[in-house]
Amino acid sequence: MRVVSSANLTSLTESWLEDLRWCRTRRSNDFMTTDIITRDSGCCFDFRRTDVVTVTPWLAPIVWESTFDPVLMDAIFKPQNLTIAATVFAVGKYVQFLKDFLKTSEQFFFIGFNVHIYVFTDRPNDVPKVQLAPGRKVSVRVVQSSQRWQEISARRMEMVHTLLLELSDSTHFIFCLDVDSKFHGRWGSESLGELVAVVHPGYYGNPRSRFPFERRTKSRAYMAPSDGDFYYCGGAFGGSVDQVLALTQTCSKNYRDDEKEGVEAAWQEESHLNRYFWENKPSKVLSPEYLWQDFKPRNPEIRIIRFSGVIKNYAAIRPNV
Repeated sequence: MRVVSSANLTSLTESWLEDLRWCRTRRSNDFMTTDIITRDSGCCFDFRRTDVVTVTPWLAPIVWESTFDPVLMDAIFKPQNLTIAATVFAVGKYVQFLKDFLKTSEQFFFIGFNVHIYVFTDRPNDVPKVQLAPGRKVSVRVVQSSQRWQEISARRMEMVHTLLLELSDSTHFIFCLDVDSKFHGRWGSESLGELVAVVHPGYYGNPRSRFPFERRTKSRAYMAPSDGDFYYCGGAFGGSVDQVLALTQTCSKNYRDDEKEGVEAAWQEESHLNRYFWENKPSKVLSPEYLWQDFKPRNPEIRIIRFSGVIKNYAAIRPNV
């Protein structure tokens, strides 16, 4: 057994306090979230990752492998008996990706939590049966098909908003995820926050000038050349039900208002999402580990791939390209 002298303990405590930058505990509805930011850390523990940025300019954690202790995070959140929802849209031929999504979610997505996955599809008879662990459910919601993939993408915000109005009393957090993706590693309590964004894997190493923001001033998704912190992906985002409800309400309204004026943002919901996150800073940012792309080589700083978009032939699965 290792004995720590009082002098050494005092030194260690002073060092930890010096390293501590910010601690905040918040109660939202019936659950509690705690964010601890240290000088070089994303959250909870400082494991000295110097190869990546782990804190945003507004002091939100950026979650990478080795910036959190999964045992500690689960010890904080599991006793709260939280329910985590996830939405996926399996419209048209995209239903073919649903089986792998569901099977891998059973292996890696919030294991040990109450999880409810909502599948939006125009092909309910093609939804696969997947064996689920206790406390986990899959529900199917029938939606209309579309001849334009852009329309499907843009309408997601509106449909998620409608769902959230029903879930406000039964669900604590929600993540909106792309169905043409698979889980490869833990996605758990370390990702929970009031408003959660995921850095786009295609642009995280690029300067702001190369981010594909909407640059036309006539769109409500417009971003000026000097605007933007990161470029966030539309294939994964989330947060508390209240915060995502506000997000989806704003983004769907802005899309509709653009539509009335004959405007469609460059990347539909993703463009409006980036504008929203510019004006409403995420309380937690997830690194590209949380939505990689299978066709991309794995960069050295990507120590683990947790969730990744599969390689696919867009011409074969989209109604229009």
